[in-house]
Amino acid sequence: MEIRQHEWLSTSPHEGFEQMRIKSRPKEPSPSLTRVGANFYSSVRQQDYSASVWLWRKDKLEHSQQKCIVVFALVCCFAILVALIFSAVDIMGEDEDGLSEKNCQNKCRIALVENIPEGLNYSESAPFHLSLFQGWMNLLNMAQKSVDIVSSHWDLNQSHPSACQGQRLFEKLLQLTSQNIEIKLVSDVMADSKMKELGVIFYNCSCLVLDLQRIFALYSSLKFKSRVPQTWSKRLYGVYDNERKLQLQLNETKSQAFVSNSPKLFCPKNRSFDIDAIYSVIDDAKQYVYIAVMDYLPISSTSTKRTYWPDLDGKIREALVLRSVKVRLLISFRKETDPLTFNFISSLKAICTEIANCSLKVKFFDLERENACAAKEQKNHTFPKLNRNKYMVTDGAAYIGNFDWVGNDFTQNAGTGLVINQADVNNNTSIIKQLKDVFERDWYSPYARSLQPTKQLNCSSLFQFKPSKNKTATHNASGKDPMSV
Repeated sequence: MEIRQHEWLSTSPHEGFEQMRIKSRPKEPSPSLTRVGANFYSSVRQQDYSASVWLWRKDKLEHSQQKCIVVFALVCCFAILVALIFSAVDIMGEDEDGLSEKNCQNKCRIALVENIPEGLNYSESAPFHLSLFQGWMNLLNMAQKSVDIVSSHWDLNQSHPSACQGQRLFEKLLQLTSQNIEIKLVSDVMADSKMKELGVIFYNCSCLVLDLQRIFALYSSLKFKSRVPQTWSKRLYGVYDNERKLQLQLNETKSQAFVSNSPKLFCPKNRSFDIDAIYSVIDDAKQYVYIAVMDYLPISSTSTKRTYWPDLDGKIREALVLRSVKVRLLISFRKETDPLTFNFISSLKAICTEIANCSLKVKFFDLERENACAAKEQKNHTFPKLNRNKYMVTDGAAYIGNFDWVGNDFTQNAGTGLVINQADVNNNTSIIKQLKDVFERDWYSPYARSLQPTKQLNCSSLFQFKPSKNKTATHNASGKDPMSV
């Protein structure tokens, strides 16, 4: 007897039984009463069977419905959970303009750029590099779709005479917007074109750009948040870090590079913290560490107290005492220089007392030699000239960052750093050699002075000079530094 399931389920129990019975019985002549009685008994038994089957089916259906409800509830919960996760973490995909790790360019050209204020005079043999203004113009002239800018200070449209380059940059940006090139800016307050600064420009280096785009996206995302998120989007994860550096060619020189970030709260997964990046550069140094910063103060300050911030100060002491690495520290001198700076420098110097192969020398870079207190600038209502370089170079690596070596800068401010490693640093195309040459140019210039602090620190008595010969000639002949702390 063949029973089709859809026919059974589409009818009531009794009707289904009748249809089943009718379809399954062969055609016979009219039965006798005895036969009818037998058929009636058989029909009753079949009806009982049909009722029991129907009750079993109903129980099974209700049980299936309950299971479906439970499964549906679990699926809904899972969907909500996935939605919550993906609202905070995006699926990794291609970045802006279809750029990814698989199709980016890592054969790059790199150039140092400097902002040298008017009136600074170096020797004719001193190295000079592309101006910061011209480097900006070169990049803006190459822009085709968008320009992303991150700057701690930004005010190009100033009215004082020395701001003409800033005004030209501003006009160039306006020109780009008229050409439907998108300008995106993350900035703070204002900048001056009178500062001595140093940076680098990469050309055709989309692998590094891919990583920088993610830092820019991170900064941009914070504009719409009242606090730092606990979970970062995967699109903001670092592409390269200290453990997985970008392998690239810089000016035909085999190199490694990665970008770091500060503060630590702004370091998603796979992004190196600035302090860790600096540690890696100092730890890899075998011969020397040259540091140029505007301010050096291992102090972290709040509104109520100041505490010792040993992170970088302690790392320098470790390199000096435990590894006999030669350290040169070039600090800017200005009227705002904290007097504690001189105490910490004296402490660093003292650590090398009677220790063999412990070499520390410190100089202060003063761009206002005639008046260290910059009184003349105050009277004329112009801006003082400052050396705002923030970099470090060793015998195998370079670090260029945004911060002075002050505790608050790394713990409370946002900024990035660039680390470049190179094995061959002796050829002229090496960016590490070029950076070392810049440091030595400033170190042996007439603007770098040894500090002999007196009992009473003030602007007129901070510097006492030793008689000096031709510094460049002395350096070239003996390799020794005639001016040091």
